[in-house]
Parts: sequence; C-alpha cells; structure tokens
Amino acid sequence: MGEAMKAERLVRVKKFGGTSVGSIERIEDVAKRVLESQKAGESPVLVVSAMSGETNRLVGLAETVNPGYRGVAYDMLLASGEQVSISLLAMAIERLGGKAKPFLAHQLGIYTDSMFSKAKITKIDSSRILKEVEEGVIPIVAGFQGMDSNFNVTTLGRGGSDTTAVALAAALEADACEIFTDVPAVFSADPRLVPKAREISRLSFEEMVEMASLGSKVLHIRSVEIAAKYGVKLHVRSTFEKREGTWVLMEDDMMENPVVTAVTHDASTAVIKLFPMPDGTSVLAELFEMLSKKGIVVDIITQSHKEDKQRLAFSIPNEEIRPTLSLVSEFLSEAEAEVIEDVAKISIVGVGMRNHPGVAAQFFRTLADFDIPIHLVTTSEIKVSAVIDSKHLDRAANGLHTAFGLDV
Repeated sequence: MGEAMKAERLVRVKKFGGTSVGSIERIEDVAKRVLESQKAGESPVLVVSAMSGETNRLVGLAETVNPGYRGVAYDMLLASGEQVSISLLAMAIERLGGKAKPFLAHQLGIYTDSMFSKAKITKIDSSRILKEVEEGVIPIVAGFQGMDSNFNVTTLGRGGSDTTAVALAAALEADACEIFTDVPAVFSADPRLVPKAREISRLSFEEMVEMASLGSKVLHIRSVEIAAKYGVKLHVRSTFEKREGTWVLMEDDMMENPVVTAVTHDASTAVIKLFPMPDGTSVLAELFEMLSKKGIVVDIITQSHKEDKQRLAFSIPNEEIRPTLSLVSEFLSEAEAEVIEDVAKISIVGVGMRNHPGVAAQFFRTLADFDIPIHLVTTSEIKVSAVIDSKHLDRAANGLHTAFGLDV
C-alpha cells in the first residue's frame, strides 16, 4: 500500500462521512474535535466525504445529461464534492488556530486502476502526508477518489471514503482508523427496523466483512477487507457523541464469540432468472466473467436442469439491473429473463456458528413459523442468507433477532 513509515507521534486516521460535515456548524464541530485530539498527543490525518446529499446531486446531474454514462467525465464530476468539504474543514481548523492543509488524491499519489466509478486503489505514496504530520500540519484528504496511470481522476464507488481512509491507515502504519459517522456504533440489527437491536462493542474482521456484504451500511466491504489484510484496527464512532462505539479487530483479540452476532438485511436486492439456457458449465463461466468485467457483483446463485436446458437465478444490487439485462440480452439472446425487484436479503452472521450445530435449522424454522417463503438461499461457515419478499422483511428481521437471543 505504499511506503510503510511511521511518524514519531501517534498517527491516527480519522474519516468523517457526509452527515458529519453536512453543514457549516457540523464542520466547525469536527474542527474542534480534531484539534482536541491533536492537543491530546495524536497526529490526526483526516479523510473526508462530500457534504451529505452532494454526491447524489451530482449523480442526478450526470443522469440528466447522459443517462447510464460512466467514464472520465463522470468521475471528475463526482470527485468535485469532496474538494468543497476538505477546503471548508481546513478553513475551520485554521480559524481555530490549527494548521491544516487540504489534499486531492492526485496531489498525494493515491493511485487506482481505471475502472471508472468503481476504481480500486493500487498504491499510496505516504511520504508527503508524513512530512506534513511531522511539521504539525493536519492533512485533510479527499475521500472516494484517486488517479489512474493516465492521470485521470477516478472514484471508488459506494463507501469509497471508508476505503480511502483504511488504505491510507495501512500505508501510514497508523495506530488505528477511526470511522466517524451518524450512528454511535455497529448494532446487532438496523435499529430503524429492529427496535430491540443493541450496540456491539467488538466484532471480528470476518464478521464485519460478512455484515458489510450482506447489507450493513456502517462500513463498506472493501474497507474492511483492506483492514483485515493489513491488520488495521477499525473504530466506528459517533461524530456527535463522545462514546466508545465499536472496535473491529482480529478474531484473536475478541473476548468471546457469540453464536450469532447480528441480523443484517439488504433491501436493494433484485433477482434475475434465466431460462432456457444452453447446458454446460462453459456458458456459466462466460456469463459471470462478462458480468465481472463490467464490475457487476453477483451474490447468491442457484442453477438447475430441465431436460437439456438449464435454469439460472442470481441476485444483484438493484442499481445493476439495467446493465445486467443489457449484457444478458447480447450474450444469451435465446434465454428469457425474469426480474424480481420487490425482494430483500435477510441474513444472520456470527463466527460462533462454526462450532454450533442447528443454526441453519433455527433460521429456517423461524421463517417457516412466520410463513415467509424463500426465493434463494446461501450459507457459509459464519452466515446464513435468504432472499425473501420485501413485504416480509420487518417480521423476518425482528423474528430472527429474537430467536437468536439478540434483543436488548
């Protein structure tokens, strides 16, 4: 992830999301909090998102001008949001007597591939940030963006500022990466859906990866994967309250491993069903290779045979329906595609599931007791997931949360 260097002081990367800098008042509050941490002996390195709502506004403008376009101009447009927020935060810190400097990704050497709108970080040069830190300056880095080998501005996709922050923490060998957000911690379920959800004080990287992939919006999956790979401790905290929050750590650092840690859901799910498809594995390989090259993430997959043809069903994010259908129509013109949109994915996660039989049985029994039909199912050592009709999501989430003893 770039040169591994350490400053003399305690380097800690702090990421502030869009709601944290959503107004001038909130930006000023962040400035005060950061300066307090610096006075306490930390060397803060900040990663900041665009002000809340700004990225969506820019996406809307792009869709109005050229629907579906993804390329150089799209990423340059979206990256402009962070330029505003980092500049305002630097001004706020300077006004309070601190020293701060805003940086766009290309100024620091945050390099990515050229997958526009979904780029991945390939290298970070940590030398310039460390130089600023050693001089007592607070670097404020634009999250969500990078630069490819042709000097094009790139963006990292949903949750990209989390990814920037964790990758930067790895490159700096920072003590920890703090993710400041509008929730006080990671919960055992979405409190808006499950009122009896409770705060989780510690999670393993593996659990957090699964939760992020299964619909938890607190951290993006790529950021957790980088943290796990480089051993970066993550600390999810509230911007608006001074409380402990949730630590995401190596499993060896966990105090205990409950059987089920959390119930997660993803309401932005769709199912694509294809029939008839040519028989054989090669057609599946080609289809999913093409989807992968387009950056389309496929989740649950089921396949079955009928005579000399095969049926295929798989789940994707709602936002990928149009490009998926376009690709399918070109590649499998003889197959009829059915789209099921009013569905959601419900899951249970917990590293303790490895050593406890009967978890899947309890999962399915709970859904059966509520008379909830299932479209697709997938399991792993530490998760069970099912795609169900959206109208059943509330009952499923609350029922599973109670069934596995997670209620407050």
